[in-house]
Amino acid sequence: MANTYHKMYVHTVFSVKYRRAIIQPDWSKELHGIIGNLLNQAGAKTIIVNGTSDHVHCFFSAKPDLSVSQIMKSVKARSSKWVNDKGFTPVRFEWQKGFGSFTYAESQKDKVYRYVNNQEEHHKKISFREEYISLLKLFKIDFDERYIFQEPI
Repeated sequence: MANTYHKMYVHTVFSVKYRRAIIQPDWSKELHGIIGNLLNQAGAKTIIVNGTSDHVHCFFSAKPDLSVSQIMKSVKARSSKWVNDKGFTPVRFEWQKGFGSFTYAESQKDKVYRYVNNQEEHHKKISFREEYISLLKLFKIDFDERYIFQEPI
């Protein structure tokens, strides 16, 4: 749309179903690259994708006419299919339902980039559950801890 100017930075976080630590170092970078490409294909512009064995962080810019929910639905579905098609895991690979989504200003871009880039070091000190809850609290998002993570049946 003419005369529409924007700069929207989005940070999303999502985990492997049941928080299983099954993303292995020998294919995690390839997975992060696939997710970055899928974000771009969905109309976003990937800044960085990184994570650990049980979750992924995506940092990207998006136009205001794009739905973060639709972007993430596509990225999660297509990336889990990729993992399953490659046969990387002994069980069917799935992402947990839902995701966290947080927005940042231009002045915070470098700090968020460093945060996402340093996930391995970060998680030597704090669990994913603690990290996720602290993000929800930082952004003053109402949540019920019973529904944050799916538990195995």
